[in-house]
Amino acid sequence: MSAFLSQLPALLGVVIGALGSYLAVVRSDGARFRRERDARWEERRLGVYTDYARAVKQTVTLTYRVAAHLGNDPHPHPLSPEEAEPLLAEATVGRDPVGEALLMLGSTEVVERARAWVVVALEMEGFLRAGTRDPEAWRRLMEKQRAARRAYYDAVREDLALPPGNPARWSLPSADGQR
Repeated sequence: MSAFLSQLPALLGVVIGALGSYLAVVRSDGARFRRERDARWEERRLGVYTDYARAVKQTVTLTYRVAAHLGNDPHPHPLSPEEAEPLLAEATVGRDPVGEALLMLGSTEVVERARAWVVVALEMEGFLRAGTRDPEAWRRLMEKQRAARRAYYDAVREDLALPPGNPARWSLPSADGQR
Protein backbone atom coordinates (compact mmCIF):
# COMPACT_ATOMS: atom_id res chain seq x y z
CA MET A 1 0.00 0.00 0.00
CA SER A 2 2.87 2.34 0.79
CA ALA A 3 4.12 1.92 -2.82
CA PHE A 4 0.72 3.05 -4.06
CA LEU A 5 0.71 6.05 -1.75
CA SER A 6 4.19 7.01 -2.87
CA GLN A 7 3.01 6.94 -6.48
CA LEU A 8 -0.27 8.80 -5.76
CA PRO A 9 1.13 12.32 -6.21
CA ALA A 10 2.52 11.40 -9.62
CA LEU A 11 -0.77 9.77 -10.60
CA LEU A 12 -2.72 12.84 -9.47
CA GLY A 13 -0.32 15.01 -11.46
CA VAL A 14 -0.98 12.97 -14.59
CA VAL A 15 -4.77 13.13 -14.08
CA ILE A 16 -4.71 16.87 -13.42
CA GLY A 17 -2.44 17.42 -16.44
CA ALA A 18 -4.73 15.36 -18.70
CA LEU A 19 -7.80 17.21 -17.43
CA GLY A 20 -6.08 20.56 -17.96
CA SER A 21 -5.08 19.60 -21.48
CA TYR A 22 -8.61 18.45 -22.24
CA LEU A 23 -10.12 21.70 -20.95
CA ALA A 24 -7.60 23.77 -22.93
CA VAL A 25 -8.43 21.89 -26.15
CA VAL A 26 -12.19 22.25 -25.57
CA ARG A 27 -11.85 25.95 -24.88
CA SER A 28 -9.60 26.49 -27.91
CA ASP A 29 -11.97 24.56 -30.18
CA GLY A 30 -14.92 26.62 -28.89
CA ALA A 31 -13.09 29.86 -29.58
CA ARG A 32 -12.10 28.68 -33.07
CA PHE A 33 -15.71 27.66 -33.79
CA ARG A 34 -16.99 31.10 -32.71
CA ARG A 35 -14.38 32.88 -34.85
CA GLU A 36 -15.25 30.77 -37.89
CA ARG A 37 -18.99 31.28 -37.32
CA ASP A 38 -18.53 35.03 -36.98
CA ALA A 39 -16.43 35.10 -40.16
CA ARG A 40 -19.16 33.20 -42.06
CA TRP A 41 -21.83 35.66 -40.88
CA GLU A 42 -19.63 38.61 -41.80
CA GLU A 43 -19.20 37.17 -45.30
CA ARG A 44 -22.96 36.72 -45.59
CA ARG A 45 -23.62 40.27 -44.38
CA LEU A 46 -21.06 41.66 -46.83
CA GLY A 47 -22.79 39.74 -49.63
CA VAL A 48 -26.20 41.12 -48.66
CA TYR A 49 -24.83 44.64 -48.27
CA THR A 50 -23.21 44.42 -51.70
CA ASP A 51 -26.31 42.97 -53.36
CA TYR A 52 -28.47 45.72 -51.86
CA ALA A 53 -26.09 48.45 -53.02
CA ARG A 54 -26.06 46.96 -56.52
CA ALA A 55 -29.88 46.87 -56.60
CA VAL A 56 -30.28 50.49 -55.48
CA LYS A 57 -27.52 51.63 -57.81
CA GLN A 58 -29.35 49.98 -60.72
CA THR A 59 -32.37 52.17 -59.99
CA VAL A 60 -30.20 55.26 -59.62
CA THR A 61 -28.42 54.63 -62.91
CA LEU A 62 -31.73 54.24 -64.71
CA THR A 63 -32.92 57.55 -63.24
CA TYR A 64 -29.73 59.24 -64.49
CA ARG A 65 -30.47 57.97 -67.98
CA VAL A 66 -34.10 59.16 -67.90
CA ALA A 67 -32.96 62.51 -66.48
CA ALA A 68 -30.61 62.83 -69.46
CA HIS A 69 -33.54 62.24 -71.81
CA LEU A 70 -35.42 65.07 -70.07
CA GLY A 71 -32.39 67.37 -70.25
CA ASN A 72 -31.60 67.29 -66.52
CA ASP A 73 -28.43 65.16 -66.56
CA PRO A 74 -25.39 64.85 -68.86
CA HIS A 75 -25.50 61.02 -68.85
CA PRO A 76 -24.21 59.85 -72.25
CA HIS A 77 -26.93 57.19 -72.71
CA PRO A 78 -30.35 58.82 -72.39
CA LEU A 79 -33.39 56.62 -71.98
CA SER A 80 -36.98 57.67 -72.51
CA PRO A 81 -39.41 57.26 -69.60
CA GLU A 82 -41.38 54.74 -71.66
CA GLU A 83 -38.29 52.60 -72.28
CA ALA A 84 -37.21 52.93 -68.65
CA GLU A 85 -40.53 51.96 -67.07
CA PRO A 86 -40.15 48.16 -67.39
CA LEU A 87 -36.50 48.40 -66.37
CA LEU A 88 -37.38 50.41 -63.26
CA ALA A 89 -40.10 47.90 -62.40
CA GLU A 90 -37.60 45.07 -62.81
CA ALA A 91 -35.09 46.91 -60.60
CA THR A 92 -37.75 47.33 -57.91
CA VAL A 93 -38.69 43.66 -58.04
CA GLY A 94 -35.00 42.73 -57.80
CA ARG A 95 -34.43 45.07 -54.88
CA ASP A 96 -37.22 43.63 -52.70
CA PRO A 97 -35.63 40.23 -51.87
CA VAL A 98 -32.23 41.71 -51.08
CA GLY A 99 -33.99 44.33 -48.97
CA GLU A 100 -35.59 41.54 -46.94
CA ALA A 101 -32.21 39.83 -46.51
CA LEU A 102 -30.78 43.17 -45.40
CA LEU A 103 -33.50 43.49 -42.77
CA MET A 104 -32.62 40.03 -41.42
CA LEU A 105 -28.84 40.28 -41.42
CA GLY A 106 -28.01 43.98 -41.36
CA SER A 107 -27.12 46.03 -38.33
CA THR A 108 -29.63 48.64 -37.22
CA GLU A 109 -27.41 51.45 -38.50
CA VAL A 110 -26.88 49.85 -41.91
CA VAL A 111 -30.59 49.17 -42.33
CA GLU A 112 -31.44 52.78 -41.46
CA ARG A 113 -28.85 54.13 -43.91
CA ALA A 114 -30.11 51.72 -46.60
CA ARG A 115 -33.65 52.98 -46.06
CA ALA A 116 -32.51 56.59 -46.36
CA TRP A 117 -30.67 55.82 -49.61
CA VAL A 118 -33.60 54.03 -51.24
CA VAL A 119 -35.97 56.82 -50.20
CA VAL A 120 -33.82 59.28 -52.16
CA ALA A 121 -33.75 56.90 -55.14
CA LEU A 122 -37.57 56.80 -55.01
CA GLU A 123 -37.64 60.61 -54.85
CA MET A 124 -35.53 60.65 -58.00
CA GLU A 125 -37.99 58.28 -59.69
CA GLY A 126 -40.90 60.50 -58.66
CA PHE A 127 -39.14 63.59 -59.96
CA LEU A 128 -38.78 61.94 -63.36
CA ARG A 129 -42.24 60.37 -63.43
CA ALA A 130 -43.61 63.89 -63.09
CA GLY A 131 -41.64 64.83 -66.22
CA THR A 132 -39.82 67.60 -64.38
CA ARG A 133 -37.29 69.53 -66.41
CA ASP A 134 -35.18 71.35 -63.83
CA PRO A 135 -31.43 70.60 -63.99
CA GLU A 136 -30.72 72.52 -60.78
CA ALA A 137 -33.33 70.60 -58.77
CA TRP A 138 -31.98 67.37 -60.31
CA ARG A 139 -28.44 68.32 -59.26
CA ARG A 140 -29.65 68.78 -55.67
CA LEU A 141 -31.33 65.37 -55.77
CA MET A 142 -28.12 63.81 -57.10
CA GLU A 143 -26.12 65.36 -54.26
CA LYS A 144 -28.68 64.08 -51.76
CA GLN A 145 -28.42 60.60 -53.30
CA ARG A 146 -24.63 60.68 -53.18
CA ALA A 147 -24.68 61.69 -49.53
CA ALA A 148 -27.14 58.90 -48.69
CA ARG A 149 -25.02 56.39 -50.61
CA ARG A 150 -21.88 57.54 -48.81
CA ALA A 151 -23.65 57.22 -45.43
CA TYR A 152 -24.72 53.67 -46.35
CA TYR A 153 -21.19 52.64 -47.28
CA ASP A 154 -19.79 54.27 -44.13
CA ALA A 155 -22.26 52.30 -41.99
CA VAL A 156 -21.35 49.06 -43.81
CA ARG A 157 -17.65 49.67 -43.27
CA GLU A 158 -18.21 50.39 -39.60
CA ASP A 159 -20.40 47.30 -39.14
CA LEU A 160 -17.82 45.03 -40.78
CA ALA A 161 -14.85 46.82 -39.14
CA LEU A 162 -13.41 47.75 -42.54
CA PRO A 163 -11.07 50.69 -43.04
CA PRO A 164 -12.57 53.92 -44.36
CA GLY A 165 -13.15 53.95 -48.10
CA ASN A 166 -13.07 56.59 -50.75
CA PRO A 167 -15.84 59.20 -50.86
CA ALA A 168 -17.17 57.95 -54.24
CA ARG A 169 -16.56 61.28 -55.97
CA TRP A 170 -14.84 60.43 -59.20
CA SER A 171 -13.87 63.17 -61.56
CA LEU A 172 -15.21 62.08 -64.94
CA PRO A 173 -14.78 63.93 -68.19
CA SER A 174 -17.85 65.77 -69.41
CA ALA A 175 -19.34 65.33 -72.88
CA ASP A 176 -16.92 67.92 -74.28
CA GLY A 177 -13.89 66.09 -72.81
CA GLN A 178 -13.30 68.56 -69.94
CA ARG A 179 -13.16 67.56 -66.27
